[in-house]
Amino acid sequence: MNHLEKIDRLLNSILDSLFGERDTRVRGWLLLDSYTPTFMLTITYLLTIYLGTKYMRNRPAYSLKNVLLLYNFSITMLSLYMLVELISSVWSAGYRLQCQGLQEAGEADIRVAKVLWWYYFSKLIEFLDTIFIVLRKKNNQISFLHVYHHASMFNIWWCVLNWIPCGQSFFGPMLNSFIHVLMYSYYGLSTIPSMHKYLWWKRYLTQAQLVQFLLTITHTVSAWVVPCGFPLGCLKFQTFYMCTLVVLFVNFYVQTYKKRKLEGDRIAKVGDLKNSHSNGLSSSLNGANSKQKLQ
Repeated sequence: MNHLEKIDRLLNSILDSLFGERDTRVRGWLLLDSYTPTFMLTITYLLTIYLGTKYMRNRPAYSLKNVLLLYNFSITMLSLYMLVELISSVWSAGYRLQCQGLQEAGEADIRVAKVLWWYYFSKLIEFLDTIFIVLRKKNNQISFLHVYHHASMFNIWWCVLNWIPCGQSFFGPMLNSFIHVLMYSYYGLSTIPSMHKYLWWKRYLTQAQLVQFLLTITHTVSAWVVPCGFPLGCLKFQTFYMCTLVVLFVNFYVQTYKKRKLEGDRIAKVGDLKNSHSNGLSSSLNGANSKQKLQ
């Protein structure tokens, strides 16, 4: 047995001991049978950020305008597909909004799981968000929140697909897909200079994300109050994870828009001082001119 096989067995045995028996309905699905590919892709993602920023340090930034337009449009379409398919599948399956178990809808649960697999896979695709930031040398955008959110979601959703691939798990991805339709539409439009004047609603995207997290927490906690057989440990973990995102996004929102407001106030004060100085100078000159005329 080589080292990779040992690592693979170790990683999967740890997860199996933590979470128990996996859901057999997703056996054989791409990337799901072993945690190792997801783990290694995440490590590669983190190394790419670290090494990529070093590589780009003394090199000119790439524009990637057309690439970003295509990428953001593609993610928008994928998000729209997941949103529509989730709404359609849970509606036709008769899912309950408050709490839905894992084994209640038969084949309809498989349909939901298939959409959630695409949601999991989309988190891998979204690693490109950060890669493009590195190539464009927008390193100020590579925050802890950004990396934490991207890396953790991909790994969490591998676990979700293996142990809780349907039922109550549908709600967060449905909301998130809606948010991503708006968000990636915004990013795509921002690559078109003529559209910039219509993109005044950026700050509301962060607000919408916060509302999304709060709704997901509410939905999750409701299943504690009126249980339906969905694993309680998973509900507790999701609540905790969503709370970390709320804290980080609130901090981001406050830091970003408070800083902009302070900067705007500073510029306004400088402008007032300049106007005051100009008016004072103008008055002095007018006074001097009047004095000369009298003489």
